[in-house]
Amino acid sequence: MTANPHGTLAAVAAPDLRLRQNNFDLLRFLFAFTVFLVHAHVLSGAEPLAVLSGLLSSEIAVKSFFVVSGFLIFMSYENSRDIRSYFAKRARRIYPAYFSVIMICAVLGSVFSVHTWGDYFSPQLLKYVSANLLFLNFLQPNLPGLFESNSLQAVNGALWTLKIEVMFYLSVPLVVMAFRKLGRMPVLLTLYICSVIYSVGMEGLAGKTGSGFYLELQRQLPGQLAYFIAGAAGYYYFQYLSKYAAWLVVLAVAAFALQAWLPWAAIQPAALGVLVVFSACVVPCLGNFGKYGDFSYGIYIVHFPILQTLIAYGLFGKSPWVMLLLAGALVIAVAFLLWHFIEKRFLRKSSHYVAASHG
Repeated sequence: MTANPHGTLAAVAAPDLRLRQNNFDLLRFLFAFTVFLVHAHVLSGAEPLAVLSGLLSSEIAVKSFFVVSGFLIFMSYENSRDIRSYFAKRARRIYPAYFSVIMICAVLGSVFSVHTWGDYFSPQLLKYVSANLLFLNFLQPNLPGLFESNSLQAVNGALWTLKIEVMFYLSVPLVVMAFRKLGRMPVLLTLYICSVIYSVGMEGLAGKTGSGFYLELQRQLPGQLAYFIAGAAGYYYFQYLSKYAAWLVVLAVAAFALQAWLPWAAIQPAALGVLVVFSACVVPCLGNFGKYGDFSYGIYIVHFPILQTLIAYGLFGKSPWVMLLLAGALVIAVAFLLWHFIEKRFLRKSSHYVAASHG
């Protein structure tokens, strides 16, 4: 492919100013930290932290991440010189930090494992490293002798979403190719509807059989695709969303309030898409949140093993709120280091994060 990967579809309604000055960085930080807070309660089992799971939803946070990805990744593809440039940008953004976290966990696991070094450096370790580096975390989520006394032994249970992200990255050029053949709106609607049907079908099979296997299938890309598509629609039809923002937001909020009486599986992705894109691009920019870097990805991929380690040593037992504050500070500090020493070094100078840090 050459410049302008998909011809006449390159023109997009979203104003350039709102794409440069928006609240996506802030939202992603909030979504990542929400996942951390909920996991702090779920993994530790500390009763005082139950209020976090009551007030916050890691499920909504993750789905909101998918909406953001749908918006930004299609935008990235539209603005790429060619398909190689697009994939190079995606690889530089996601893999260096991911690779680093997998390898650091594998090495430091030998220090915290209850096994001897001889038992730790085993085929299970090799399987963990190879499977996780290929985003196949479900094949080997555990390390030898690590977190055996925890309620969940997985080293980094948050990584399941990354394989969905990668599969989505791979699908974007095919989706845009379909735009050229069949039209943008028909393709987006078809993918959205198929995703909803798949999700409802898997949930129905889970209820009918009592097997959690179908719920796991529901969480995979076909079931989550509607959220990516909602974000993509927000990007391509931003002028319409902006023009009718007040009405759309009222409808979206009403849908959330009345979800018990609505076909929620079909409506939630669209309603969430409206609220996320509105908060990011229609609400006035709340400062240059990305000036000091994008720590949201780092927070997301390091918080789980940090929490697991603290829990393994019983540090959430006596003063869970104090430990939560310390854990949050530690997670942000590690994410800060990951950004400045790993992530930023692999980004192009044209990246708005790199430009902002020098601005």
